[in-house]
Amino acid sequence: MRSLELLAPAKNLECGIAAIDHGADAVYIGAPKHGARAAVGNSIDDIRTLCDYAHQFGVKIYVTVNTIIYDDELADTRQMMSELKSAGVDALLVQDMGLVSLSPLPLHASTQTDNRSADKVRWLKSLGFMRVVLARELSISEIRAIHESVPDIELEVFVHGALCVSYSGLCYASQYCFGRSANRGECAQFCRMKFSLEDAAGEQIGPECYYLSLRDLNQSERIAELIEAGASSFKIEGRLKDVAYVKNVTATYSRLLDEYISRHSKDYCRASAGRVEYNFTPNLNKTFNRGYTNYFSGCSRDARGFLIGRSTDIAGFDSPKSRGEYVGAVKELHGRSFSVRGTASFANGDGLCFVNSRHELEGFRVNKAEGNRLFPLQMPSELRPGMALYRNNDIELEKILARSDSAVRRLGVSLRFMPVIDGYRLEMTVHLAQLSAPLVVFAEASFAHEEASMPQRDNIIRQLSKFGGTIYECLSVDVPADFRFFVPNSILASLRRDVVSRAAAALRQSAAAASVKEPSQYGITETLPKYRVPYLYNIANSKAREFYVEHGLAAPQPAFEVQQLQGEKLLMQCRHCLRFSLGYCFVNGGRRPSWHEPLYLRLGDGRRFRLGFDCKQCQMNVYADS
Repeated sequence: MRSLELLAPAKNLECGIAAIDHGADAVYIGAPKHGARAAVGNSIDDIRTLCDYAHQFGVKIYVTVNTIIYDDELADTRQMMSELKSAGVDALLVQDMGLVSLSPLPLHASTQTDNRSADKVRWLKSLGFMRVVLARELSISEIRAIHESVPDIELEVFVHGALCVSYSGLCYASQYCFGRSANRGECAQFCRMKFSLEDAAGEQIGPECYYLSLRDLNQSERIAELIEAGASSFKIEGRLKDVAYVKNVTATYSRLLDEYISRHSKDYCRASAGRVEYNFTPNLNKTFNRGYTNYFSGCSRDARGFLIGRSTDIAGFDSPKSRGEYVGAVKELHGRSFSVRGTASFANGDGLCFVNSRHELEGFRVNKAEGNRLFPLQMPSELRPGMALYRNNDIELEKILARSDSAVRRLGVSLRFMPVIDGYRLEMTVHLAQLSAPLVVFAEASFAHEEASMPQRDNIIRQLSKFGGTIYECLSVDVPADFRFFVPNSILASLRRDVVSRAAAALRQSAAAASVKEPSQYGITETLPKYRVPYLYNIANSKAREFYVEHGLAAPQPAFEVQQLQGEKLLMQCRHCLRFSLGYCFVNGGRRPSWHEPLYLRLGDGRRFRLGFDCKQCQMNVYADS
């Protein structure tokens, strides 16, 4: 039976616990340092607390140490990884190959290692990686091909959240423009900026807008296809998102996995245990989003090797901000208020937005709602009848998600109570999908056997079933039908507390055993993937340099961040293609353009970036203009 894992993000301890309570099978969270979101590091103590809470349900905790590391940071990083192991962490996500031989924990290859081919995945497996996080750009057919080629490694895929326009780990635009490296967790969001598009003659093509800003990924309708393609972990992006986002999105995908498993229960199970009760209706449209796209999941290659079946909804040229859900169109303006045509209901405090005449998303707050007539805090000057309206802050849902009981997760247990010599014994069985056999713990209490003056069986079942305040719910209590002894409630309560404590300890032990690092196959001679541009290996320290020399890289060069490069520089490799988005893709039968190439993107400060189109790879490259 194959286990399926929903992997949720956590920017802090609160988000991590919320993700677990709302159905996550695993949580990924930033280490104190060297995570790809530098702004959301977490203390060892908080990570330990999260591990203790998670492991009760068999939920795994993965910590991101997925930046490139400099030489003067290696010793501290090694010490930090040792502390993370002591805290109970199950695995580390890494990018820097200098950490392969240093980690005391199982390793997952972060998407920052640019994992888009079977050869790369096979090579990573040969190094001892337990899991590979695939590039977001891959189609379902490409994921299937990788799984079929390398079936004995776990494949993790992104299913929801923000999209980077460049293949992850190969974006140097932020470093080049602002001295803030994406490979060091300090991305300045170059791709969310406004550009003008120019041809070779410097003529502007179309309006100034957000040509590199992608919509958000939403694979909620393709979960079954991803499972059947071979993915085993389904990752939600969002380590900068708030707790409401984590709750809503985690709940949505957890339900989708449960629905799939209910139809295929002989073949699949969840990777963790526990039943979740939701006190709200999850809805992806009501949480932060820039508009949704399936990205490239539905694409395939034709006989020539070209990518076909591309979607035209990948980018959101109007704005990089959250658009939210469509709620209707403006019907009429009434001085300082307006009415909405549609069936949506509104509440005081809702946040709405629309696309204005400058092709920008403009937002405002609803001060008062009277049915479909809305009174903004300040009436937008460009609002016109017929304009589409979107709600990017649903105040009613926010109130529900702010509650601590928006969802409750319980671990089902069965109890068996019986007399033994000189006392009584209580056994508790916890059924966990990730264990080969049920977890059974027991506790005993010494107390003389005394005949009861009246039946005790119903009272014993009632007292032992009281798990309020714990994560457990009692599914059944087995007491011998002929039980005839008197047992004080205090003895029953003590036995119940003891088995709960022992179950928690056993679950922690099970998690610790699972996180023991398997012997690395470091040194196996799988073919080293080749990059034509040497700095794409992201070699930033002596350990990484030694690693690549051992694996056959003849002349390793330093990472982009640690050298002074001359001439034109490759800053991004993108599957998003402006030729295609604008209707001029030569491969897919687009119309012939009137412009002359090369094309350039220009920032407001005048800096230009040349676009190169590699149609065979279906790739647009972004270069710093020399």
